[in-house]
Parts: sequence; structure tokens; C-alpha cells
Amino acid sequence: MGLLGQALIAIEKAVKVPLFGCRMCGQCILHETGLVCPMNCPKNLRNGPCGGVLVDGNCEVYPERPCVWVRAWEGSRRLPLWRDHIEHVQPPVDWRLQGTSSWANLATGRDDVVPAGWPRRPDGGPDAENHDPTVT
Repeated sequence: MGLLGQALIAIEKAVKVPLFGCRMCGQCILHETGLVCPMNCPKNLRNGPCGGVLVDGNCEVYPERPCVWVRAWEGSRRLPLWRDHIEHVQPPVDWRLQGTSSWANLATGRDDVVPAGWPRRPDGGPDAENHDPTVT
């Protein structure tokens, strides 16, 4: 990684960590989760809450904290442009991208490459064996 890549990561951390609690997974979906980082879920759930959300909307692992996904749903209701994006099914996290810039990964399509053996995404996106960056 060159100087430009390191600078981009530093800028992304400086902006997204304090504002959104970003975990630098390299595959940012903040706009699809009401500007709440789903990687703050102690179970790393990327497609909605577990079955243990408490009656008061708090997390079963950390009962003193609101469930990340309850916060995401509430946040998504305040986003007119991306309001329905919370309903998009996300592929599993590719942990090889952790610590990299999601901005760079988005620009290069690296965050849309699915590792070999993973099935086609439910939203019709590319799979690893048949990756076509023009397909969305």
C-alpha cells in the first residue's frame, strides 16, 4: 500500500470512527443501515438482529446497550434517499478487507468480489466464479 492508500485510510478513520463507530471492515454499508455501523453488533450480524433482542430493544449480549439493529432501523426511517436500503440482503463479511479503505474498495469494486465457493448473492450480484463489475 502506497502513501496515498495510507492517507485515505487515515482520513476514513478520522471521519467514520468518531461519527459512526466504524470498525473499518472495508465493506461499508452505513447508508444501508441508517448510518449505524452493523459491525458494532457483538455477534457481527450484517443482515438484521439476532433472536435475542430484549423487549426494551436492547442487546442480549450487552443488556445496557441498545441493539445495533434497532438503532439501524430507527436511523433508516430518517433517511429519505436510502430508507428502503436496510431491506437489502448483504453478503457475508470478507474479513480479508478488514482495515482497508471502504472508499477505495468501493471505487475499485474490490468490495463486490465474492470469494470462490460463495453462492450468488440473493440480490443478483456477482459471484466469485462469474464476476462482472458491470452487473449490479
